[in-house]
Amino acid sequence: MSIRDVYIVDAVRTPIGKFGGALAGARPDDLAAHVVRALVDRTPELDPARIDDVVMGDANGAGEDNRDVARMAVLLAGLPVTVPGVTVNRLCGSGLEAVIQAARAIALGDASVAIAGGVESMTRAPWVVQKPERAFPATHQQMWSTALGWRMTNPRMPQEWTVSLGEGAELIADKYGIDRAAQDAFALDSHRKAAAAWAAGHYDAEVVPLDGVDLVRDECIREGSTPEALARLKPAFRPDGTVTAANASPLNDGAAALLLVDEEGLRATGREPLARIRASAVTGIEPHLFGLGPVDAVERALAKAGRGFGDLTTFELNEAFAAQALGCLAAWPELDPALVNPRGGAIAIGHPLGASGARLAGSAAHQLATAGSGTALAALCIGVGQGIALVLER
Repeated sequence: MSIRDVYIVDAVRTPIGKFGGALAGARPDDLAAHVVRALVDRTPELDPARIDDVVMGDANGAGEDNRDVARMAVLLAGLPVTVPGVTVNRLCGSGLEAVIQAARAIALGDASVAIAGGVESMTRAPWVVQKPERAFPATHQQMWSTALGWRMTNPRMPQEWTVSLGEGAELIADKYGIDRAAQDAFALDSHRKAAAAWAAGHYDAEVVPLDGVDLVRDECIREGSTPEALARLKPAFRPDGTVTAANASPLNDGAAALLLVDEEGLRATGREPLARIRASAVTGIEPHLFGLGPVDAVERALAKAGRGFGDLTTFELNEAFAAQALGCLAAWPELDPALVNPRGGAIAIGHPLGASGARLAGSAAHQLATAGSGTALAALCIGVGQGIALVLER
């Protein structure tokens, strides 16, 4: 059996909304349906009935995104009921996991055309209460927010592993000697690059605003921030720490999706592809050092593709925290940091957990199309200690 080439024909995303912001009124299943519908509308030559599967990443799935949000997106987007949908969860890497799984199905001949993406509404993530161990309890019950982080943790899990995500970033800052000034400077650069990219029209080809919602640009970008303003913020996780709300990614809402095809599917679209999927990798690491998860995943994916850092045209690395991203960069001394997130990163753009991986892959594909040729990387760290990476070529 021969392995088929897999092409990215198109990639779209919503503007990313801030927690409680412009997208707070949008259900996650509607966000997912919006990007699925946008892909179909932008490829009118493709019969939607030819879509073999829709794969969506979703990190929480505890609220309106329950009951397989990918299938809900298919139905809400008005696709034929014969189009199936499946939802996958690899936490922060869910959107990229969806792309990899859909690409694998196409490469093996199980599909010819697929949509892959991700969605998250951290604003609308519900609070949950566990069932009591016995009937009619007289005591108060613990309520948990499902928006982010550890909850209802198994007591057998070592405490070292279950530190907060912010404390994990502090541990990486300790490990590599990354001070507050370096983290704040990285965050400022993320905002400035994102603002410049929007001003230059670089996101016009991929962002599809929602009808009736007053949001056409990513909501968390703050191009007017200054080093002095960031320096005044208090540490968020340690009294004497270096990680703040400004040098970490915010809580966000949004969705992203890509149209993937084989050669036959490509002919059915009548379009030129943005990029071709070359290789991927997923790896594990100690849970408290989750931020360094991309290090091994990126190196393995590049090795599978027969490429090195010197071959890269662009690299979309998710910025969960400035300390985390800087820690990864410190582990790759041969990488030119100027190639990383040239259009801004998650600290400025936002990090809607299940959607971020698809956003990164889509942005990397659009950047390759603009360049005309080259090699791109997309990678994310993942809570509970994993890393994921994807190599694209054009």
